[in-house]
Amino acid sequence: MTQSRSTRQPQPRLTHPLRQAWTQVVRTARRTTADGLVVGTSGNVSARVGDTVLVTPSGVPYDRLGPRDAVAVDLDGQQVLGTLKPTSELPMHLAVYRETDAEAVVHTHAVHATAVSTLVDELPAIHYMTAALGGPVRVAAYALYGTDELADAMIEALRDRSGCLLRNHGTVVHGATLDQAFDRTAQLEWMCRVWLTAVSVPGRTPALIPPDELRRAADKLSGYGQRG
Repeated sequence: MTQSRSTRQPQPRLTHPLRQAWTQVVRTARRTTADGLVVGTSGNVSARVGDTVLVTPSGVPYDRLGPRDAVAVDLDGQQVLGTLKPTSELPMHLAVYRETDAEAVVHTHAVHATAVSTLVDELPAIHYMTAALGGPVRVAAYALYGTDELADAMIEALRDRSGCLLRNHGTVVHGATLDQAFDRTAQLEWMCRVWLTAVSVPGRTPALIPPDELRRAADKLSGYGQRG
């Protein structure tokens, strides 16, 4: 159901930097749906521009979002742009921006990651890409969605990490850009799928990567890709 318009009147001006960021937020949100990381509007995406956070609205299908639907809040959660209501997970997004140097956040209900969140307290180091998230991915304690309690549990799980699982819920991943946050989200879902596949083999226990090898992988990944 499309979210009704609010009677509040935030500042209506969509500057060029905010317009660019909003375009990226919508594009990334649509990628989460296209790649099967969310169903309907079950996830949410945000990006920080200075002290302003652009975030997907609550209950609006991503393919319906356009420039006039931009939603932004300040770091205290006060809406400064748009008339649609921000995502119910706003406390989680704001907590990431207050506690880390993140510029983008992606939250999903990815199937394999959510399944893993119900089984363990930490995703074991099943692959060297674990290092790209800062180490074995922790599972935040369960709390009701959209609450400060969930945001607090998430921040604890994110300590020294760029991603975590939320118990019986999904994933939260942050990055310096939306592309990075999305790519890390996709990698996390893939690692969860690999681990679930490995542990499902009767009578076998998956081999894991030891901490010293993860550190070596982290060093190597820091120089991965093209450098101008």
